[in-house]
Amino acid sequence: MNVEADTPSLAGVHHLKLPVRDLARSEAWYGRTLGYRRAAEFVEHGVLMGIVLSHPAGGPDLALRLDPGRAEAAAGFDYFAIAVPDSAAIEALAARMEALGEPHGGVWRGLRGWVLPMLHDPDGHEVRFYTTEEHTSREPGEIMRMVDAQETAEQVRPAAP
Repeated sequence: MNVEADTPSLAGVHHLKLPVRDLARSEAWYGRTLGYRRAAEFVEHGVLMGIVLSHPAGGPDLALRLDPGRAEAAAGFDYFAIAVPDSAAIEALAARMEALGEPHGGVWRGLRGWVLPMLHDPDGHEVRFYTTEEHTSREPGEIMRMVDAQETAEQVRPAAP
């Protein structure tokens, strides 16, 4: 059996979608912190129920859906990590968040690249960032293992850009 021949063709993530308690508040936060801009609106029975935000510098589209109950239930979980190019870019992003007064966990050495965790949007969703630049390569089929990511990150800090 040829596994590659039986594997469907995929092309990355089309968009990310989050439930929120207040569309205007979330839109303002994602605009102020990351530069997102409204690209689409979803109106149902005369009520704005969702928006799509696009990123002018290549970030994934972000759909926000008005759903207070789900937003509350999802608070604190990191559903996704937004890719940034390299360690210099993630350090610059961390500095931007600090300048904006947005608390986060600092830049850590992750399993394969560098990660900026513990940034939270107004609904408490954890918004993570991970570099596409890797500090560790793996062989095809190799399964990498991280034991206690925070402890490892505290022991091995990324080199200054």
